[in-house]
Amino acid sequence: MSDLFRDAPVGQMIRWMTKNKYLQYPEEKDTSMYGKFINREKSGNMARYGQPNPPEDKEKEEKQDDNQDCSRHNSESSDPTLRGEGTTLNSASGKAVDPEKGKDVNLVDWWGPDDPECPTNWSQGKKFFVTFLICLLTTSIYIGSSIYSAGEQQITMVFGVSTVVATIGLTLFVAGWCLTCEHVRAEEESILHCNLGISAICGPVLGPLVGGFAAQHEDWTWPIWELVWLSGFCWVVLMFCLPETSGNNLLLRRTKRLRKLTGNQNLRCEAELMREGMSTKDIAIMSLVDSRSLSVACVLTIQKPGIVFALNLYIALIYGLLYVWFESFVIVFIDIYGFNLGEEGLAYLGILIGAFAILLPFFLYLYKILEPQFDDKGDLKPEKRLPPACVGAFMIPICLFWFGWSARADIHWIMPIIGSAFFSMGSVLLFNSVLNYLPDAYPKYAASVLAGNDFMRSAFGAGFPLFARAMYNDLGVNWASSTLGFLAIAFIPIPFALHFYGETLRKKYSKHARKDI
Repeated sequence: MSDLFRDAPVGQMIRWMTKNKYLQYPEEKDTSMYGKFINREKSGNMARYGQPNPPEDKEKEEKQDDNQDCSRHNSESSDPTLRGEGTTLNSASGKAVDPEKGKDVNLVDWWGPDDPECPTNWSQGKKFFVTFLICLLTTSIYIGSSIYSAGEQQITMVFGVSTVVATIGLTLFVAGWCLTCEHVRAEEESILHCNLGISAICGPVLGPLVGGFAAQHEDWTWPIWELVWLSGFCWVVLMFCLPETSGNNLLLRRTKRLRKLTGNQNLRCEAELMREGMSTKDIAIMSLVDSRSLSVACVLTIQKPGIVFALNLYIALIYGLLYVWFESFVIVFIDIYGFNLGEEGLAYLGILIGAFAILLPFFLYLYKILEPQFDDKGDLKPEKRLPPACVGAFMIPICLFWFGWSARADIHWIMPIIGSAFFSMGSVLLFNSVLNYLPDAYPKYAASVLAGNDFMRSAFGAGFPLFARAMYNDLGVNWASSTLGFLAIAFIPIPFALHFYGETLRKKYSKHARKDI
């Protein structure tokens, strides 16, 4: 696990300050092993076609080449011919460099499918620890989305503004995610998304609990200070312990090390080849605003048969309801039951308990039922991800009706808290099913699809709190919750329809969906 510290920001700074004297990589300790990082097959493709992979019409021709010339890796290649000499033969593959298309480069890659530096090959312990760090970061960020709500009442009094204006602080925090729209095997994605989903629920739930007592005994600024302390703690931990997880970035770093060690300036990685010819401005724009991803996200969202739109809208509704709680809980537990701010924060524990209660049966489903259905290639029909969503779809309206009609002064306060637990149960099942289904159904456009999902749910999460207080005041807790419950009922058919007919819709009516499984 020492490589965690080496690859973390502090470890990289130590390497830079000591000129790589400490925390060395394997190839720096034994320079003779660098040859096995050269991908001979892709280097040959670069010589012939000017790209790492051959054009489709050349694939058959490539397969007929001599096996040794096409050998991808050679663990014994300390051969000095790997030093590029600028000849007409590619020094890594021995193939002639096409004078028009070819490039005489030695392509750096993983030394094989078991390269321990590749994030997908990390040990389970390392993956678990990195996932824990990401979950810690996720929880701290989501706490920030709700800890502000504990001081809203004081903000209205201190600044003399309406409740809606005071809520804008929460809205803007969540809306920021609209503009910011892992390296695991397919069988592990559900578990990773489940962990992140739980973290995303824990944060908003813990925010009012932590911030409520602070705002009650001090003032509205103290919850913000608590967020500063938590964020500072996370920053220190991540600086010392969070390694780079991008495979492209790790290969880029490896390539730079090998060039420095060997003096071979022909060494390149695919990430470098992709950005050749791009200016710094182009790279910055691509990194900050990927217009292609945004346009594809829009196209897929509005495209028939509406698979992406329906699921994104459903998840956006659930996300909006999550932030409605921060307004409705104030009315129910402070106005009706007479709780103080700290006690009102404790009422959110029902949602937290519900999230953890569903974990064990969901994990058992993943291990016992879902994982055995993966084929030898690690593929699974996307529709097989959806049965948990079918169950979760019923839990959302159950929660809303239970909460709305049990929140009365003549009924014990524990009843609406129990009802709220069904919300997190349903949310965990829906989030994990949908967020695994979408990239499985649209693997080539996974980033765009998830970016569109993130945009829609963040927009709903930002907008719902603005009208929630007025809706609950005008309609009453019972009918306001029932209105949302009827809306949730209208969405129940979506996961069922996709579970039974999704494969047909994908293969016959969706242009961008996966059709080979």
